[in-house]
Amino acid sequence: MSSYVSSNANRLYVALEQSYGQIPSIGSGNRFPAVKLTTRQQAERAERRDKTGSRTFPGLPAGLRKRTTFELKTYMTAWNNPSAEPGYGPLFRASLGGGPILFNGGTAGAGSTTTNLQFSAPHGLGAGQAVTSGGELRFVAAVPGANSVVLNAPLSVAPAPGAPIGPTVCYQPALEIPSVSVFDYWTPASAVQRILCGVAIDTLAIRVNADFHEFEFTGAAQDLLDSSSFSMGQGQLTSFPEEPALGEFDYSIIPGHLGQAWLGTGPDRFCTLTEAELALDNQVELRNREFGCGLARGLWAGMRAVRLDLELYELDDAATKALYQAARQSSPISVMFQLGQIAGQLFGVYLKSVAVEVPDFDDSDARLQWRFSSCRAQGTLDDEIYVAFG
Repeated sequence: MSSYVSSNANRLYVALEQSYGQIPSIGSGNRFPAVKLTTRQQAERAERRDKTGSRTFPGLPAGLRKRTTFELKTYMTAWNNPSAEPGYGPLFRASLGGGPILFNGGTAGAGSTTTNLQFSAPHGLGAGQAVTSGGELRFVAAVPGANSVVLNAPLSVAPAPGAPIGPTVCYQPALEIPSVSVFDYWTPASAVQRILCGVAIDTLAIRVNADFHEFEFTGAAQDLLDSSSFSMGQGQLTSFPEEPALGEFDYSIIPGHLGQAWLGTGPDRFCTLTEAELALDNQVELRNREFGCGLARGLWAGMRAVRLDLELYELDDAATKALYQAARQSSPISVMFQLGQIAGQLFGVYLKSVAVEVPDFDDSDARLQWRFSSCRAQGTLDDEIYVAFG
């Protein structure tokens, strides 16, 4: 007998497309911890102006262009396989354009400090990549030598000689962004299964100090396929793909209050942050207005915009005053957030130059809060934002 489909009996997968709209094959490693996928496909509403002799709407012809949009939320979970990117890694590559750049880890050498790491062997790291040590993640700000790096913010403790420097995977901006396919499978197998193909990530949002660490992706897709109405040739497929055999999957998620915030170049991290949201906007447009095509033929990314909103309590210390002074003088500062506090459950985002706006003073609560809005990251050439897992 037919039964309702549980909204929790759902598994999502994502994979990079080799060419726009060409659905790739997937395995169990492409699964990621989804919270919610919302899709909408609507035909363009053209207005008929012919005189029909009546006030009755006669309908629209079949074959009008369709617009497909989506919103996707996922939890941050542990990174258990350092030899491969996380399951949601393709979503970050589709957001930034570059990566994944894997660092296999190393060993600390003699002479390391909290801001300068010495390795016992050549590290192969480049600026913008990340390292982990003692449950902390830091980004490489400079590479003075084959066995040394300068970190963007100080570690709590300098690693001793022989201490492990943990592996990371990093995603960096690039001129162009690729497309991905998102697979939406349900139980039972007879239920309607779906695939978003030609997915272009328009915005990536990262929220700090939420209930759990979450990532949110929104954008547009070429088409939304389903198992009930699939026809040969859609997504360049001959048949609708079956779900891969289920493998091991880690459901461990990280509380949203665990992490660190670094604002500016001072030696101390900010412990007064109450809320922050970082948004990357690719200003994506699909090639869906060209004559002779019913589906989009590709994607185009405009000027990248990385903006930061944050709130914190005011203290009368030097670091808080320096932050306000930087806003008043329009002096860019560096910003870094570390989500999580255990190796294997770390995520970092690094903005090396942010133009901080003068904050609003919110005195509606018992403690004075500052609200910084629409602070925009800047750079030289595809270097305004870096993200990494460790």
